Amino acid sequence: MNEFEIDKRQMRRAFSRAAPNYDATAVLQREVCARMLERLEYIKLQPSRILDAGSGTGWGTRQLMAKYPSAQMIALDIAIGMLHNAREHTGWWKKLFGSQQSTMLCADVEALPIAANSLDMVWSNLAVQWCNDLPATLGDLHRVLKVEGLLMFSTFGPDTLKELRQAFHGVDAHNHLNRFADMHDIGDMLSHGGFAEPVMDMEYLTLTYDDVRSVLQDLKAIGANNATAGRGQGLMGKHAWRQLVENYEALRRDGKLPATYEVIYGHAWKPAPKKTADGRAIIKTDFKL
Repeated sequence: MNEFEIDKRQMRRAFSRAAPNYDATAVLQREVCARMLERLEYIKLQPSRILDAGSGTGWGTRQLMAKYPSAQMIALDIAIGMLHNAREHTGWWKKLFGSQQSTMLCADVEALPIAANSLDMVWSNLAVQWCNDLPATLGDLHRVLKVEGLLMFSTFGPDTLKELRQAFHGVDAHNHLNRFADMHDIGDMLSHGGFAEPVMDMEYLTLTYDDVRSVLQDLKAIGANNATAGRGQGLMGKHAWRQLVENYEALRRDGKLPATYEVIYGHAWKPAPKKTADGRAIIKTDFKL
C-alpha cells in the first residue's frame, strides 16, 4: 500500500467526531469558501441543480442556497456526523428562507452515487485533497455534469503546512502529513478529464499560533488528522515530541509560530462533445433549415 494513501474509514471517523465543534475552529475553511463565493460573482450561471461535494457542516451549502434560491441543492459528505450537524442548521435555515429543495447524501466523492449529465454545477471547498485518485475523481465529476456545466473547487497545494512538515523531518520514520497535488498538475488533470478552459490560481494564507500544541489541536478539531497509511499507530514519545517542538520553535517569527496553507482555486466547464458515441465527428454550424 502507498504510504500516502488515505485511510477512508479513519478519515470518516475523524470528521464525524469533529462535527459538533467544527464551525468554531474552521476559520480557514470558511475564509476560503467566502473567497470562492466572490469568484462566482464573475461567472454567469443560473444552475438548477448543484452538488456541494464535501459539504461538511453545510455552511457553504447554505451560502449557495441563498445565492441560488431556485436551485435544488445536494450536500454530499463522507462523514455522517457532518451531515447530522448540517441537517440541524438547515432546518432553521428553511424556516427562515423557505422550502428550497435540498438533499443530503453520505457518500465518498470518489464514488459518486449520482446519475450522469444531471448537474449544472459541482462545488467543492477543500475536499478533493482527501481523494486517493484525483484524476479519476475529476473524471467522475465531469461525468455527472451536464454539457456547459461548471466545476468550481478549492484544494491544498504542496506547500501546505510546510513549517509543520519541516518540523517533523527527522523526528521519526512515520509519515505525519498528507501529500498534496501541484496546481499545474491539477490543471492538466482537468484537461485530460475532458474539461474545457480550466482556470487555476493560488494564494498563500498563514495562520499563527502561540505553541506547537495549538497547531495540532486545531488540525484535530476540524478532523484533519493524519489519515495516511504510513502514519504512526501510537502516541508520540516524549523524545520525539521534544524534537518536534524544538524544530518548530526555530521557525518562530514575531513571537508566533506560522502555519502556511497553499490554497489552490480552480474552475472549468464541461464542453459539448466533439464526437458521437460511435466515434463520428460532430460539426457545429449556424445553418438553419
